[in-house]
Amino acid sequence: MTAKRRAKLLDLWRKQIRPIVIIITVVLALRSSVADWNDVPTQSMEPTLLVGDRIFVNRLAYDLKIPFTTWHIAEWSAPERGDIVVFFNPDDGKRMVKRIIGVPGDRIAMQGNRLLINGAPVPIQPQTAGPVGGDDLADPPPHAFATEQIGAASHAMMVQPSRRAMRSFDEVIVPAGEYFVMGDNRDNSRDSRFWGFVSREKVLGKALGVAFSLDHDAHHLPRWERFFRGIE
Repeated sequence: MTAKRRAKLLDLWRKQIRPIVIIITVVLALRSSVADWNDVPTQSMEPTLLVGDRIFVNRLAYDLKIPFTTWHIAEWSAPERGDIVVFFNPDDGKRMVKRIIGVPGDRIAMQGNRLLINGAPVPIQPQTAGPVGGDDLADPPPHAFATEQIGAASHAMMVQPSRRAMRSFDEVIVPAGEYFVMGDNRDNSRDSRFWGFVSREKVLGKALGVAFSLDHDAHHLPRWERFFRGIE
Protein backbone atom coordinates (compact mmCIF):
# COMPACT_ATOMS: atom_id res chain seq x y z
CA MET A 1 0.00 0.00 0.00
CA THR A 2 1.38 3.37 -0.99
CA ALA A 3 1.84 6.19 1.48
CA LYS A 4 -0.74 8.29 -0.40
CA ARG A 5 -3.39 5.54 -0.20
CA ARG A 6 -2.60 4.96 3.48
CA ALA A 7 -3.05 8.67 4.15
CA LYS A 8 -6.45 8.66 2.38
CA LEU A 9 -7.67 5.70 4.41
CA LEU A 10 -6.49 7.31 7.62
CA ASP A 11 -8.28 10.54 6.69
CA LEU A 12 -11.46 8.56 5.90
CA TRP A 13 -11.27 6.85 9.29
CA ARG A 14 -10.76 10.11 11.20
CA LYS A 15 -13.40 12.20 9.42
CA GLN A 16 -16.18 9.71 8.59
CA ILE A 17 -15.88 6.23 10.07
CA ARG A 18 -14.65 7.06 13.59
CA PRO A 19 -17.44 9.57 14.36
CA ILE A 20 -20.06 7.04 13.24
CA VAL A 21 -18.46 4.32 15.38
CA ILE A 22 -18.42 6.63 18.40
CA ILE A 23 -22.09 7.59 17.93
CA ILE A 24 -23.18 3.94 17.57
CA THR A 25 -21.16 2.93 20.64
CA VAL A 26 -22.65 5.72 22.75
CA VAL A 27 -26.20 4.90 21.65
CA LEU A 28 -25.73 1.21 22.39
CA ALA A 29 -24.18 1.99 25.77
CA LEU A 30 -27.13 4.22 26.67
CA ARG A 31 -29.56 1.49 25.62
CA SER A 32 -27.65 -1.02 27.70
CA SER A 33 -27.55 0.98 30.93
CA VAL A 34 -29.95 3.97 30.81
CA ALA A 35 -32.99 3.62 28.53
CA ASP A 36 -34.08 0.89 26.17
CA TRP A 37 -37.06 -0.40 24.22
CA ASN A 38 -38.45 -3.87 23.83
CA ASP A 39 -40.83 -5.52 21.39
CA VAL A 40 -43.79 -7.53 22.69
CA PRO A 41 -43.70 -10.67 20.52
CA THR A 42 -46.31 -12.84 22.27
CA GLN A 43 -49.76 -12.56 23.81
CA SER A 44 -48.67 -13.51 27.35
CA MET A 45 -49.24 -9.98 28.71
CA GLU A 46 -52.65 -9.39 27.09
CA PRO A 47 -54.74 -7.35 27.66
CA THR A 48 -52.14 -4.99 29.22
CA LEU A 49 -49.64 -5.32 26.37
CA LEU A 50 -50.47 -6.47 22.86
CA VAL A 51 -48.47 -8.28 20.22
CA GLY A 52 -46.86 -5.50 18.19
CA ASP A 53 -46.39 -3.07 21.07
CA ARG A 54 -42.94 -1.57 21.53
CA ILE A 55 -42.39 -0.50 25.12
CA PHE A 56 -40.12 1.98 26.87
CA VAL A 57 -37.80 0.34 29.41
CA ASN A 58 -36.21 2.33 32.23
CA ARG A 59 -32.84 0.66 32.78
CA LEU A 60 -32.16 3.00 35.72
CA ALA A 61 -35.32 2.11 37.63
CA TYR A 62 -33.50 -0.12 40.10
CA ASP A 63 -29.77 0.15 39.53
CA LEU A 64 -26.87 1.21 37.32
CA LYS A 65 -25.15 -1.50 35.32
CA ILE A 66 -21.87 -1.60 33.44
CA PRO A 67 -22.84 -1.19 29.76
CA PHE A 68 -23.29 -4.45 27.83
CA THR A 69 -23.27 -6.50 31.06
CA THR A 70 -25.60 -7.38 33.93
CA TRP A 71 -23.02 -6.31 36.53
CA HIS A 72 -24.40 -3.75 38.96
CA ILE A 73 -22.34 -0.68 39.80
CA ALA A 74 -24.93 0.67 42.22
CA GLU A 75 -28.44 -0.23 43.39
CA TRP A 76 -31.00 2.23 44.80
CA SER A 77 -34.24 0.29 44.76
CA ALA A 78 -35.64 -3.16 44.14
CA PRO A 79 -38.42 -4.45 41.89
CA GLU A 80 -41.79 -4.38 43.62
CA ARG A 81 -44.94 -6.43 43.37
CA GLY A 82 -46.96 -5.30 40.38
CA ASP A 83 -44.00 -3.93 38.39
CA ILE A 84 -43.80 -4.98 34.75
CA VAL A 85 -40.16 -5.85 34.09
CA VAL A 86 -37.95 -6.91 31.23
CA PHE A 87 -35.54 -9.71 32.10
CA PHE A 88 -33.51 -12.58 30.73
CA ASN A 89 -35.44 -15.85 30.89
CA PRO A 90 -33.54 -18.18 33.24
CA ASP A 91 -34.56 -21.11 31.05
CA ASP A 92 -33.23 -20.04 27.64
CA GLY A 93 -31.74 -16.55 28.10
CA LYS A 94 -34.28 -14.76 25.89
CA ARG A 95 -35.61 -11.33 26.85
CA MET A 96 -39.10 -11.48 28.28
CA VAL A 97 -41.75 -9.11 29.68
CA LYS A 98 -43.81 -10.17 32.71
CA ARG A 99 -45.36 -8.79 35.89
CA ILE A 100 -43.74 -9.34 39.28
CA ILE A 101 -46.10 -11.30 41.52
CA GLY A 102 -43.79 -12.22 44.38
CA VAL A 103 -40.72 -10.59 45.91
CA PRO A 104 -38.12 -12.24 48.17
CA GLY A 105 -39.76 -13.89 51.18
CA ASP A 106 -43.28 -13.98 49.71
CA ARG A 107 -45.36 -17.15 49.79
CA ILE A 108 -47.12 -17.58 46.42
CA ALA A 109 -49.86 -20.07 45.52
CA MET A 110 -52.73 -20.31 43.06
CA GLN A 111 -56.10 -22.00 43.39
CA GLY A 112 -58.41 -22.07 40.39
CA ASN A 113 -56.71 -19.03 38.80
CA ARG A 114 -56.96 -17.09 42.07
CA LEU A 115 -53.60 -15.93 43.35
CA LEU A 116 -52.73 -16.07 47.03
CA ILE A 117 -49.85 -13.99 48.37
CA ASN A 118 -48.70 -14.75 51.90
CA GLY A 119 -51.86 -16.73 52.48
CA ALA A 120 -54.28 -13.96 51.46
CA PRO A 121 -56.30 -14.04 48.21
CA VAL A 122 -55.37 -11.22 45.85
CA PRO A 123 -58.27 -8.74 45.46
CA ILE A 124 -60.00 -9.29 42.13
CA GLN A 125 -63.03 -7.72 40.47
CA PRO A 126 -64.59 -9.41 37.39
CA GLN A 127 -65.22 -7.13 34.41
CA THR A 128 -67.77 -7.51 31.64
CA ALA A 129 -65.33 -6.17 29.03
CA GLY A 130 -61.59 -5.80 28.64
CA PRO A 131 -59.57 -2.59 28.28
CA VAL A 132 -59.00 -3.29 24.57
CA GLY A 133 -61.26 -4.54 21.81
CA GLY A 134 -61.49 -8.25 21.11
CA ASP A 135 -60.08 -7.71 17.61
CA ASP A 136 -56.83 -6.46 19.16
CA LEU A 137 -56.24 -9.67 21.12
CA ALA A 138 -54.08 -12.30 19.47
CA ASP A 139 -55.71 -15.13 21.39
CA PRO A 140 -59.14 -16.28 20.18
CA PRO A 141 -62.28 -15.98 22.34
CA PRO A 142 -63.82 -16.72 24.71
CA HIS A 143 -62.06 -14.31 27.07
CA ALA A 144 -62.92 -13.45 30.66
CA PHE A 145 -61.55 -10.22 32.13
CA ALA A 146 -60.96 -8.95 35.65
CA THR A 147 -59.18 -6.20 37.56
CA GLU A 148 -56.58 -7.52 39.96
CA GLN A 149 -54.61 -5.69 42.64
CA ILE A 150 -51.02 -6.74 43.19
CA GLY A 151 -49.00 -4.14 45.01
CA ALA A 152 -50.21 -0.55 45.22
CA ALA A 153 -52.10 -0.39 41.92
CA SER A 154 -54.67 -2.52 40.13
CA HIS A 155 -54.32 -3.87 36.60
CA ALA A 156 -56.31 -5.80 34.01
CA MET A 157 -55.88 -9.53 33.61
CA MET A 158 -57.45 -12.14 31.38
CA VAL A 159 -58.27 -15.85 31.40
CA GLN A 160 -59.43 -18.17 28.63
CA PRO A 161 -61.88 -20.75 30.00
CA SER A 162 -61.65 -23.08 27.00
CA ARG A 163 -57.83 -23.34 27.03
CA ARG A 164 -55.96 -26.02 28.93
CA ALA A 165 -53.73 -24.23 31.42
CA MET A 166 -52.02 -24.38 34.80
CA ARG A 167 -54.60 -22.73 37.06
CA SER A 168 -53.43 -24.05 40.42
CA PHE A 169 -50.11 -24.74 42.12
CA ASP A 170 -48.95 -25.38 45.66
CA GLU A 171 -47.38 -22.65 47.75
CA VAL A 172 -43.79 -21.71 46.99
CA ILE A 173 -41.53 -19.35 48.91
CA VAL A 174 -39.59 -16.78 46.87
CA PRO A 175 -35.87 -17.05 47.79
CA ALA A 176 -33.65 -14.11 48.62
CA GLY A 177 -32.55 -12.26 45.49
CA GLU A 178 -35.25 -13.91 43.36
CA TYR A 179 -38.67 -12.93 41.94
CA PHE A 180 -41.83 -14.77 40.89
CA VAL A 181 -43.25 -13.41 37.63
CA MET A 182 -46.40 -14.12 35.62
CA GLY A 183 -48.16 -12.87 32.53
CA ASP A 184 -51.47 -10.99 32.73
CA ASN A 185 -52.85 -13.49 30.20
CA ARG A 186 -52.95 -16.17 32.87
CA ASP A 187 -53.98 -19.10 30.71
CA ASN A 188 -51.42 -18.49 27.94
CA SER A 189 -48.17 -17.46 29.55
CA ARG A 190 -45.00 -19.41 30.20
CA ASP A 191 -43.65 -17.86 33.36
CA SER A 192 -42.43 -18.73 36.86
CA ARG A 193 -45.05 -21.47 37.06
CA PHE A 194 -43.00 -23.39 34.48
CA TRP A 195 -39.36 -22.34 34.78
CA GLY A 196 -39.09 -20.97 38.30
CA PHE A 197 -37.81 -17.75 39.79
CA VAL A 198 -35.97 -14.85 38.13
CA SER A 199 -32.78 -13.74 39.83
CA ARG A 200 -32.20 -10.06 40.58
CA GLU A 201 -29.24 -9.73 38.22
CA LYS A 202 -31.32 -10.92 35.26
CA VAL A 203 -33.82 -8.05 35.64
CA LEU A 204 -32.91 -5.44 33.02
CA GLY A 205 -35.38 -2.68 33.85
CA LYS A 206 -38.95 -1.56 34.41
CA ALA A 207 -41.45 -1.10 31.58
CA LEU A 208 -42.86 2.44 31.63
CA GLY A 209 -45.21 2.66 28.67
CA VAL A 210 -45.93 1.89 25.04
CA ALA A 211 -43.88 3.91 22.56
CA PHE A 212 -45.87 2.75 19.54
CA SER A 213 -47.85 -0.24 18.37
CA LEU A 214 -48.30 -2.04 15.04
CA ASP A 215 -51.15 -4.42 14.31
CA HIS A 216 -49.50 -7.56 12.92
CA ASP A 217 -52.86 -8.94 11.78
CA ALA A 218 -53.69 -5.82 9.76
CA HIS A 219 -50.59 -5.45 7.56
CA HIS A 220 -48.68 -3.83 10.45
CA LEU A 221 -50.86 -0.73 10.43
CA PRO A 222 -50.33 1.62 13.39
CA ARG A 223 -52.59 1.40 16.42
CA TRP A 224 -52.55 5.15 16.93
CA GLU A 225 -54.53 4.98 20.18
CA ARG A 226 -51.68 3.03 21.82
CA PHE A 227 -48.90 5.46 20.91
CA PHE A 228 -47.16 7.06 23.91
CA ARG A 229 -49.46 5.62 26.54
CA GLY A 230 -48.61 4.44 30.03
CA ILE A 231 -49.14 0.97 31.39
CA GLU A 232 -50.30 -0.26 34.77
